[in-house]
Amino acid sequence: MDNLNYGIIGNCRSAALISKEGSIDWCCLPQFDSASVFAKLLDEKKGGSFEILTDTNYSITQEYHQNTAILITRFANGENIFEVHDFMPRHHKMNGKYKAQPEIIRYIKYVSGTPKLRVNYDPKLEYASGQTKHYIKKDFIASLTHKLKYDTLFLYTSFSKEHVLEGKEMPITEDGYFLVGYNEKILMPTIDKMALELERTKVYWLDWSAKTPEYKKFKTEIIRSAITLKMLTYDKTGAVLAAATTSLPETIGEVRNWDYRFCWIRDASMVIKVVSELGHKNSAKRYLQFIIDLMPDKDEKLQIMYGINKEKKLTEIALEHLEGYKGSKPVRVGNAAYMQKQNDIYGILMDVIYEQLRNFSNDIENVEELWSITKGIVWIVGKHWEEPDKGIWEFRGEDRHFTFSKVLCWVAMDRAIKVAKMFGKTRKLERWTALEQKIKDDIHKNAWNNDINAFVQSYGSRHLDASVLLMEPYGFIHARDPKYVSTVKAIEDGLSNDGLLYRYKNEDDFGLPSSSFTICTFWFINALFKIGEEEKALEQFERLLGYSNHLGLFSEDIDFKTKRLLGNFPQAYSHLALIECAINFSTKQKGERILESIK
Repeated sequence: MDNLNYGIIGNCRSAALISKEGSIDWCCLPQFDSASVFAKLLDEKKGGSFEILTDTNYSITQEYHQNTAILITRFANGENIFEVHDFMPRHHKMNGKYKAQPEIIRYIKYVSGTPKLRVNYDPKLEYASGQTKHYIKKDFIASLTHKLKYDTLFLYTSFSKEHVLEGKEMPITEDGYFLVGYNEKILMPTIDKMALELERTKVYWLDWSAKTPEYKKFKTEIIRSAITLKMLTYDKTGAVLAAATTSLPETIGEVRNWDYRFCWIRDASMVIKVVSELGHKNSAKRYLQFIIDLMPDKDEKLQIMYGINKEKKLTEIALEHLEGYKGSKPVRVGNAAYMQKQNDIYGILMDVIYEQLRNFSNDIENVEELWSITKGIVWIVGKHWEEPDKGIWEFRGEDRHFTFSKVLCWVAMDRAIKVAKMFGKTRKLERWTALEQKIKDDIHKNAWNNDINAFVQSYGSRHLDASVLLMEPYGFIHARDPKYVSTVKAIEDGLSNDGLLYRYKNEDDFGLPSSSFTICTFWFINALFKIGEEEKALEQFERLLGYSNHLGLFSEDIDFKTKRLLGNFPQAYSHLALIECAINFSTKQKGERILESIK
């Protein structure tokens, strides 16, 4: 079965996907949302890749170096063995900042015997939109294109440059390297320097992982997911990407293909909340600054998403020359959803502000700005909460009164009141509390359907929606409240398919949904756990973990029948929800967290 059997490497500036056979099939340089230099993922013939090739007698295995973002692909043919250690360099510099160059290092580690390899080095710059030509220079191979704009890629290697371009077989008798870089190097790479880069990057990730608390259960899954979330953060601004890819379809052959290399306020805030739970406060602080920088005016309304460098306009275009993943067109760059109105983002953001103040109150800068943002959010919610919107799932049709959006408007008020009390600002509390209660009463009156005995997708609707499961985690309703328990049961009956959940089953702008949205199944498992069905929840969680790829990574969607991964990859949403579930199972059964670090 074809699957998204890829590993991700990255350095919080960009990322690359490497197949289980060791081929770089996706990478954008110099940053996440740049044009691709390898895009075989989106067009097997035109996209471009960097393949490591051996004869068919070699077996290939792949794993991460434990607790790091270094991916090791091992090629073995009897005693003829070598490994490819793939990584994007990231480590501390003397000035306290990080080195994170826009480059990939492929460290070839000789193990034993007389192994041989060939490479297919075939970058296609600017989304493979024109011809990429290669030139052998004294120190490197330069790859150039002039189609849309001038762009260059450099390859440095310890192997013969002629053999590399010609795809000739090369014996491995000692360690070697390939360095694919966006910039020409001033200081020439050497094997010793590449070995040092590998060790420094390894130390960086081991040190970062050691700051994550150790849990009694699922610690391997928690760490791998946390490292994946870290790789989806953009250091320069604090933005958090929804995923590292564009246009991987929710269903093969359909048109639900979107560019996820942007920062959704909702996704990013949920990620930061979980990362904070794991103790990584620097990521949280940078993200809060990202938000503060986006809201210079007290009454400015937030967009639902931004570019990773705070761009507000994310024009969506189709790259017609690319065939798409498994032939699934169109391939999109940009995302028109940035223009949508989604009222839930204010509650999401207010929740993350409250959590940061609660967890790191003695180490939060810009508290005055956060208080201004809090007042601004209350003002916006008070003015707009009664209006319909596009909802969490970004329906492109008519606006509706989505239950999740209303609940998050309530969350905005609830957290704003808590923040006001933390700051000793009581003057507005009576008015804010009245608005909080008004929203809550409105939801109970209009989102509850007596016939279905559940909270429904939108006011006056009969449709179920997995997002209402979040009513309990956000504190709107108690887990053992009969209305919540019956909602969970109704969702299980109406949206579960062989243990996997639909987001919803009603028709949307593109027809009926036909794949499971991975985060929804994690939400459902959490809900089962909270209403007391712990054994059932654990069984479903362990089964769901079995649907990850060979490295424990998840995409956005899972096919109901084949269980193959679908949608953009790896998906921040999926991994943050995995961590939430795993922490629940690890801590709440015993009521305590193991506080020892991984060191």
